[in-house]
Amino acid sequence: MARSLALVALLLLGLAAAAASAADAPFVVAHKKVSLSRPKPGVERVAVSLDLYNQGSATAYDVTINDDSWPTEAFELVTGEKSKTLERLDPGATASHTFVLETKTQGRFQGSPAVITYRVPTKTALQEAYSTPIFPLDILAERPPVKKFEWAKRLVAKYGSLVSVVSFVGVFIYLVASPSKSSSKASKKRR
Repeated sequence: MARSLALVALLLLGLAAAAASAADAPFVVAHKKVSLSRPKPGVERVAVSLDLYNQGSATAYDVTINDDSWPTEAFELVTGEKSKTLERLDPGATASHTFVLETKTQGRFQGSPAVITYRVPTKTALQEAYSTPIFPLDILAERPPVKKFEWAKRLVAKYGSLVSVVSFVGVFIYLVASPSKSSSKASKKRR
């Protein structure tokens, strides 16, 4: 009985040590965002932004961001680089990386998550994290024109007649309740 109790205590102590060492590690979270724009007809620009967050309790060293999911035969790099290396990412710190691509190829593109590698001083192997995936992109797709004042049209259609009636009643009450200037001049002439 004492032996099994000692074995359980040793097991619990080992689990507590493993949990403590795991809690004292970096935890890198990466968010990938993409926005499309058309500077001229037949050309689409893809702005890629990667935001890194160290949610762990230790510093991540030699952090490398690599986003090679964009094929070079379809996408040309305009500004920035597809990869970036940071010396360190402290606990609670953030870092961003952006680059812009340009394409003249029409079609649907599904990009894969970016790969983030970093080094932890207590481990010999590089740690790996992945960014959030992006939704499929319709490159150079026909888009319907943007309806700018659609909300105003709906308000006018819904409440336009009510506003007109209230306005007419308000003007009528104002005209009836306010004294006219011609009647005041006539009363002064009679005296």
